[in-house]
Amino acid sequence: MKNGKILAVIGAHIGDCEVMAGGIAAKAVEEGWEVHFIHMTGGEKGHPRLSPEDYLRQKMEEAEDFAENIGIKVHFMPYRDGEIEETEGVKVRLAELLRETRPQVVLTHWRGSLHKDHIATYKVVLDAAFYAANLWSPIKGKPAWSRIFFAENWEDHDGFQPEVYVDVTSAFKRWIEALKGCAFARGETGFNYIDYYSSLARIRGLEVGVKYAQTLMRPWFSRKIPIKSLNSLV
Repeated sequence: MKNGKILAVIGAHIGDCEVMAGGIAAKAVEEGWEVHFIHMTGGEKGHPRLSPEDYLRQKMEEAEDFAENIGIKVHFMPYRDGEIEETEGVKVRLAELLRETRPQVVLTHWRGSLHKDHIATYKVVLDAAFYAANLWSPIKGKPAWSRIFFAENWEDHDGFQPEVYVDVTSAFKRWIEALKGCAFARGETGFNYIDYYSSLARIRGLEVGVKYAQTLMRPWFSRKIPIKSLNSLV
């Protein structure tokens, strides 16, 4: 049963949302949240053999399958891998989608990343959320305010401080099973994301006394906070 709460996860590439917040998303669905994954690009230039066009088709299909398997909605922005720009046009387009989807909570990348698309997404999301909430922003839709959190991504570890520990134990198996449908996650492009993120979830769980957890950081780190329910984020 839906509880009226909405979560949006915004990733630079197809695959980022799935690994850095897939367990949290599956947990939110369990608790009755409506969940949206917003992919800024397809991450289509990351395959050693497939062309960007072929890999984009594959990744979009996998993203849709993942979304169906855990019960979320998926959105594909029209930007190219490696080419996200911090322009007003990009920010306004995302702000309009935030007004359309109206999430109370938004998860995205931390700025301390080794990937330019992740850094750009971080900056774009902050400004888009500001535009979406501002009554006087000249964009479509009614104002929508969101709380921003940064999800843990192996490429974004410079200065990331785990603060909010979300217990994803009950949703862990469903999350990992859905990830197995993604070729990149199985290690077919050179890095086994399933092994990494399932191990990380176990480590984070041990840190707060649960079996599996995924972590978030608030804009200003203060202390470690273990939570059992996503409702604590609102």
